Amino acid sequence: MSETRRLSLDTLDRLGSGGAFTPPAMDPRALRVGIVHLGIGAFHRAHQAVFTELAAAATGRDDWGIAGVTQRSASVRDQLTPQDGLYTVLERGPGAAPPRVVGSVREVLHGAGDPAAVVDRIADPAVRLVTLTVTEKGYRRDRTGRLDRSDPEVAADLGGRPPRTVVGQLVRGLQRRAAGVAGPVTVLSCDNLVGNGEVLRGLVHDFLDALPDHEAGPVADWIAASVRFPSCMVDRIVPATTDDDRATVRTVLGLDDQGVVVAEPFRQWVIEDDFAADRPAWDRAGAVFTDDVAAWESVKLRMLNATHSLLAYLGALRGHDTIAAALADDELAAAAEALMVEDVAPALRVPDGLDLPGYRRQVLQRFANPALRHRTVQVAMDGSQKLPVRLLGTVRDRLAAGAIPRQAALAVAAWMTYVAKGRDARGRELPLDDPLADRLRVAAAAGAGDPKRLVDSLLQVEEIFGTDLPEHDGFRGVLIDHVARLTA
Repeated sequence: MSETRRLSLDTLDRLGSGGAFTPPAMDPRALRVGIVHLGIGAFHRAHQAVFTELAAAATGRDDWGIAGVTQRSASVRDQLTPQDGLYTVLERGPGAAPPRVVGSVREVLHGAGDPAAVVDRIADPAVRLVTLTVTEKGYRRDRTGRLDRSDPEVAADLGGRPPRTVVGQLVRGLQRRAAGVAGPVTVLSCDNLVGNGEVLRGLVHDFLDALPDHEAGPVADWIAASVRFPSCMVDRIVPATTDDDRATVRTVLGLDDQGVVVAEPFRQWVIEDDFAADRPAWDRAGAVFTDDVAAWESVKLRMLNATHSLLAYLGALRGHDTIAAALADDELAAAAEALMVEDVAPALRVPDGLDLPGYRRQVLQRFANPALRHRTVQVAMDGSQKLPVRLLGTVRDRLAAGAIPRQAALAVAAWMTYVAKGRDARGRELPLDDPLADRLRVAAAAGAGDPKRLVDSLLQVEEIFGTDLPEHDGFRGVLIDHVARLTA
C-alpha cells in the first residue's frame, strides 16, 4: 500500500475542491506577512487565523499573512513547515461546515530555538500587528499581577539574552522598531485575562522599568506615541485533536495533515477599536469592533468560562471524561444552570444587544455537543490562573451585595476537592497540571481528611484568593459545606 501524501501547496493544487472540503480563501502564495502571532497553538489556528484569512479574502488584501511563533515546543513548526503552513480546521457538531484548509499562516518560528528571529519579525516594518494567545501563565505575572521579575526566564531576558518570554520578545522587538524605520504597531492580547490589553501594556512597561533609564526612556516615549494595546474577547471551543480527527481529514482530503485542529461551529471575536495603524477587516469575517469590550468580556469569562470550569471539576471528580458527559449528568447540569442564573447574572453588566437568557442557553447547548470530546481534565488545567478571572470576581461582587454565592462557591470547592483527592470516583488519577502544583499539593496535604482544614489551607494561597476572601466567614462556611459533601 502506498504511503499517503502530505498536505502542502503542491498536493492541494492537484486536488481541487470537489465540495468535500473548503480550500484556502486566498492563494497562500500571494500572502505577505503583516501579523506576528505569539503562541500559535490550536486555538489561534481555529480562531484568529480563520478570521484573518476570511477578512483578507473579503477585501482582496494580500498583506495580512501570519508569522506564528511557537514558544516552547517546536512541534507546531515541525507540523506546519513541511505543509507550507497549511492545515485543516475540522468542525464537529450540529451545523458543522465541511473541513476547511487554512492558508493564512505563512511561516512558523520556534521562539526557544531561534529567539533572534522572533525579534526580527516583530521589528519588521511590514508588520503592523502582534497578537498573542499564550494562556494566562504565559504572561509570567506575580501575585499582584505585575511582571514577575523573580522568574528566572524573565530575569534572563532582562539581563540581555535573546528573549524567550513573550514580554521580553515584545519589548526587544519594540526597541528595534523604535530605533529603526518601522512604523506604528498594535499589540493585541487574545487571552482570557480581564482587560487583557491593559494587562499587557502594564507588563511591557514593567519590563521597561527594570531596564536602565538610558535604555528604557526612548522606547517608552516611542511606545506612548506609536503603539496601542486594545483589549478583546475571543470564544471558540477547541478540544485536543485525536487520531480519529486526523483520520477523518485524511479520508476527506486523501492527504495526511499533521496540523489538524478541531473546533465547534461557533466562533466569536469582540475587539476594542483602538489600533495604531492599519488593521484587517475582521468585521467582514464576523468579528465585532466596539468601544466596550469589558462588558462582553465579563459575560464570557463569568458565564461561559466559569461554567466550563465548574463542569470540568465536578465532572472529573465523578469520572466523566468530557464536558458533554458532565452536562448529561442531571445534577451537574442543574448546578451549571444555577451558577449562571443565581450568581453570575445578578453581578453582570450586560452589553447592548446581548440577550442574556439566550446566551445562557447557547452556552449549555455548546457544552452539550458530544462531538467535541472536550476532556474535563484538559479544562481543569491551570486552575490557580483561571479561578481568579472566571469565578472570584463573581464571588466578590455577590459578597459585596450582601449575598453568599453558593453556586460559585460550589465551583471553587470542586477545584479544592479535585486538588486534594487526586482521583476520580472510579479510582483513576486526576492530573494536577498547574503552575502552582507543588504549593497546592503541600496545602492540600496539610488539610487532608478534614474539610475545614483543607478549605483553610487552600484559602491561604494568596496568589489565588488574596487576603480578603479567607477572612469572609460566610464564604468560608459554604466552601466547607460543599467540600464536606464532595469528599464524603
